[in-house]
Amino acid sequence: MSQLSAAQSTALASVTARAAEHSDWCATIFSYGETAWREYRSCAWYVEKLRAEGFDVEEGSAGMPTAFCATWSNGPESAGAPVIGMYAEYDAVPGNCQAASTRREPREGLGYQAGGHTDPHSGLGIAGLAGLLATKAAMEKHGIKGGLRFTGEPAEKVRGSKPIHAAKGYYDGLAAILSFHPFYMLPMCNTVRWNTHCGAAYAMIYRFICDEPQNWGAHDGAPIPQSHSAVRAPGANDALNLMFLTSKSLRDSMLPHQGGWSISEAILTAGQATADNLPAGLAEIQYMMRVPTLAMAEAVTAALDRNAEHAAAMTGCRVERHWVCKSRPGLANHAIANVVWEAMQATGAPAWGEAAKDIAREIQSGLGLSPMAEPFIPEMTRLITPQEAERILREDLPPSQANSTSDDYTDMTWHAPTARFYIARPALSAPKGYVYPSWVMNALGGIPETIDPMVQTAAGVLALSALRILEDAETRAAMWAEFETRRAAAPIPPLCDYDPPIHFRWPEYVTTPRGRDWWIPSTMPGA
Repeated sequence: MSQLSAAQSTALASVTARAAEHSDWCATIFSYGETAWREYRSCAWYVEKLRAEGFDVEEGSAGMPTAFCATWSNGPESAGAPVIGMYAEYDAVPGNCQAASTRREPREGLGYQAGGHTDPHSGLGIAGLAGLLATKAAMEKHGIKGGLRFTGEPAEKVRGSKPIHAAKGYYDGLAAILSFHPFYMLPMCNTVRWNTHCGAAYAMIYRFICDEPQNWGAHDGAPIPQSHSAVRAPGANDALNLMFLTSKSLRDSMLPHQGGWSISEAILTAGQATADNLPAGLAEIQYMMRVPTLAMAEAVTAALDRNAEHAAAMTGCRVERHWVCKSRPGLANHAIANVVWEAMQATGAPAWGEAAKDIAREIQSGLGLSPMAEPFIPEMTRLITPQEAERILREDLPPSQANSTSDDYTDMTWHAPTARFYIARPALSAPKGYVYPSWVMNALGGIPETIDPMVQTAAGVLALSALRILEDAETRAAMWAEFETRRAAAPIPPLCDYDPPIHFRWPEYVTTPRGRDWWIPSTMPGA
């Protein structure tokens, strides 16, 4: 990379100077462990922090209670001044509650079924905030005109907020968007995506409702109308069970066998009948599909719709389909990818010191393994060029497949030039044939000594990239020329035609006479 500008040097110094704060912030969000659409404390923390740092913040952006949009400009806004977009994610995953500890244990007062950070979005969001604040500090000190927009993106694990923000215009008017994600697996480790961006994702909830059970198989043979001996509909639980099993058995027939697609399901509600022979009145199941193309997503949706209609008809129910997500496949942009790659070369890969290695060795020892001299996987401390990462990624994909896997940052790529980059998160080397339990990765994402290097490095890359774009009009022009060419080749407008799915029974923390608890009891009776 060419020599850093004075503003970029200021930004890196700011990231370093505030390292202790970043560490505390990351630990705070990790401790909340709030899951999709229910990130109340996490969102409130970001809103308060951003306002304290001089940002104007819209709470509940696009009708999502746990989303926000923060804006700042250096002086009065002027026509044509570039605005850079960054963002935070902060949702955790149910069933992954883990303390920032070297042994398996839930966070205090909770059980393992509560929410916990897996990716970890706690580090992702704080890296975004740290990079944002470092960029702001440099803009103020060096008089750089322009603005910053920072969105709070809930429910990423169900691809929730970004398609909605996109459709409501929150990414419009940006000069560029910078998208960071923690990762450790080759080839997407300490690199920038080049050609093959993530694909489409659809998610929906099928709600089965049995509101007239007496009319299923009705006849005149019952001695007493409405008696318990009368024939009644099987009900919503049976509908859900039929939908679950039928769709799972048909999974291989729903799509042609092309690389990088998956379908998964989650049961949101079941039951509703508490005694006797009354049929369940309500049951809900969510499906999430990750596919390379929208045509494939539509094909799966049609198959699931048919399955749902038949399951409802067989069980005396009616069925409703509610959208959770419809996100577009991503657009590449080499011009902005090069900007971020140069920033990554300037910062270098993250490095883990002896304190972090001692923690890693303690985990290995506790699992009955021999502690390693170098306990982290070597790829964590190496950079890989975007072109080499692309070459490795393409080895397992058909030549005709343009996108692979999914992530909802892709909706941003249709509104401004977007770079998607990855900084290594901590991961342990394993003896041949050994697989670490999942709690290990979750814990490493919460222990300051192991997660802070990723946060600091990603913050530096974000700030250097943002300032390069703000200071270099020629680079901005090249990014936009490429963006407009690629978008015009096969335009896809926002797909979101639904309201935020915030009213469903998403897992969450609740306050009861017993205190604060997870919606599944934290501990079993007698535990």
